[in-house]
Amino acid sequence: MFRRTFWFTAGAAAGVWATTKVNRKLKQLTPESLAARTADKAVEAGHRLKDFALDIKSGMAQREAELNDVLGIGGGEPRELPAQRRLVAIETTQQQYTKHSYNRNEDH
Repeated sequence: MFRRTFWFTAGAAAGVWATTKVNRKLKQLTPESLAARTADKAVEAGHRLKDFALDIKSGMAQREAELNDVLGIGGGEPRELPAQRRLVAIETTQQQYTKHSYNRNEDH
């Protein structure tokens, strides 16, 4: 009698456990659950890509600073040409365009 009761209870417990396990797995495979999991993975991948890009950017800045130190280039703002030379360059460019007539296809 006790043996039958034990096996009946063990079988019922195994059935409940298996049913619960199958229902959990089915809930994981619903379209909503799959979409939520996919979205979470996409957000996680985006965060990893952002961290990677920031690491690359900081590494580039560090390497640029090292190269500037080796080459003796100051880290200041880029310098412009002195005013006189710059004006001469602009004037010579304008003179090149005024030497020729505007219509270069004339045959005279």
